[in-house]
Amino acid sequence: MPDQTTQITGRLHSFETLGTLDGPGLRLVVFLQGCPLRCLYCHNPDTWDLKGGRAVTVEEIVAKASRMRPYFGSTGGVTLSGGEPLAQPQFTLALLKSLKKEGIHTVLDTSGTAVFSASERTLGISTAQIQAILTATDLVLLDVKAPLAENFQALTGCSMAGLERFLELANDNHQAVWIRQVIVPGLNDTTTDVEALVQFLQRYPKLQIPKVELLPYHSLGVRKYEQMGLPYLLAGVVPLAEEQLAILQQAVDQRFFLNR
Repeated sequence: MPDQTTQITGRLHSFETLGTLDGPGLRLVVFLQGCPLRCLYCHNPDTWDLKGGRAVTVEEIVAKASRMRPYFGSTGGVTLSGGEPLAQPQFTLALLKSLKKEGIHTVLDTSGTAVFSASERTLGISTAQIQAILTATDLVLLDVKAPLAENFQALTGCSMAGLERFLELANDNHQAVWIRQVIVPGLNDTTTDVEALVQFLQRYPKLQIPKVELLPYHSLGVRKYEQMGLPYLLAGVVPLAEEQLAILQQAVDQRFFLNR
């Protein structure tokens, strides 16, 4: 009997082949459609719509990944990104499980925004689905938008309850996680902001965190906003100087890893 799991359909935004920035080694990066957040610095607003992109099956992606296996070597594999992969939980789970079955290393690039209240954009994902997704994921790349509730709401337009729930489950699972945070001048570019991030992560001591990476804000997606007729709310914000970002990175490394 054919495996019905491989025929599950999702919505695909795009692929990136031989990506080097989305997990260890060389990777096939699968950008899925749909995201409940509206981050001020989002550079891919064309991924927001869950009905956008094109239909794709698990089988198609696994076949593409299998063809690329010689390039993955011992450390590469497939990264599910977006958008927000958790916006398509059934498809994401089926794809991760199928990739694992083929022995392909899996990375979930997520904001962890898996659960929302009824008053917000609801993803309809269950605790059981999150747990199953985490079990089928070798490494989580977690984009922590903001470590404080009021800042998270202001930056994303949603509460951080979903992120906190996701982290609770990942913590219980002793999940391997790379932490990422975009640094935006005027929003979160001080040592006080770095300290808040460290204190937030220390709430989840069972996470396996080998890396906390601060990423520079950039405005490369502005043209997409113009094309889509959307206002870009960070117009005029200049990316942080490399030297200042390096100082903040050193601070977070010292504060986090010395106290871990």
